[in-house]
Amino acid sequence: MNLDQAREDFLGYLTIERGSSSNTTDSYARDLQRYVDHLAKQNITAPDAVKRADVTTYIATLSDEGYAARSIDRAVSAIRSFHRFMVADQICETLPTADLPAPKAPLHLPDVVSRVRMAHLLDEQNFKVVPRPGEKEESLRFRKRVACGLRDKAMLELLYGCGLRVSELCGLDRRTVFLEDELLRVFGKGSKERVVPIMGAAARALVRYLQDGRPVLEASRSGDALFLSTRGTRITRQAVFSVVAQAGERAGIPTPEGADGKRHGLHPHTLRHSFATHLLEGGADLRVVQELLGHASVSTTQLYTHIDRTHLREVYLEAHPRAHIR
Repeated sequence: MNLDQAREDFLGYLTIERGSSSNTTDSYARDLQRYVDHLAKQNITAPDAVKRADVTTYIATLSDEGYAARSIDRAVSAIRSFHRFMVADQICETLPTADLPAPKAPLHLPDVVSRVRMAHLLDEQNFKVVPRPGEKEESLRFRKRVACGLRDKAMLELLYGCGLRVSELCGLDRRTVFLEDELLRVFGKGSKERVVPIMGAAARALVRYLQDGRPVLEASRSGDALFLSTRGTRITRQAVFSVVAQAGERAGIPTPEGADGKRHGLHPHTLRHSFATHLLEGGADLRVVQELLGHASVSTTQLYTHIDRTHLREVYLEAHPRAHIR
């Protein structure tokens, strides 16, 4: 078996046995295809022919080509897992990635929307729909636009109020919502299940959508999907990205420039970051926030403590009478 065939077996293992998400599998597929192609140019196609020097040379090549440290870190993780799989599956005997150090990615603090801006973003008025010229309120088109307004409000409230990922929001079914118990059953990365509370503004917005929005959007193809498109199908990730970006634009929330120098609008994950940060600022325990976010390791959640400490410093500088004395 050559490296390319082993790569296909490994991707199948990730999907079927590990239950990895399609996003993870796709990322690993791209990283490993690049790796295998690089080795093939060096006439290395057999799994046992790969030496440690070949791996380290490839990693250095990624750095020379300008790949970000985070991208290189992900590639190294994919390569390590790939070689461990080949040894475990007896495809080869050598493990050239043993004790291979990973490049340390620089600390990147996620973007966070302030509480004041978040309140403006979720203001009821931003989701109100009025008839267009010549449009009758009883028309199906107008009723669908009103239903979409209720849906969009509920989706943003859940992203921020429950700290959901976009994929988790899109994957919600009506049967996973337990409003009487104020709970949502969420399926996160790797199909891992967790239960998160839904209450207050998020619960109220969801009830309104279920009562007055979803029935208007519902069609024979809807199934049990919670959030629906205008065609009655399950809402897509792309649609959620668009809804959040448009809401951010209406609320005047500035967004940072991307790698291409353009501003791509408010990102749904920013609402999840804001959820975690505001909880910690309010005194929530780090382990509780970890559980709510569905992080496998508390070290991932600890990233938000850096933001919280920044917030504490700003409050101190603003409030203490002697903070600015030199």
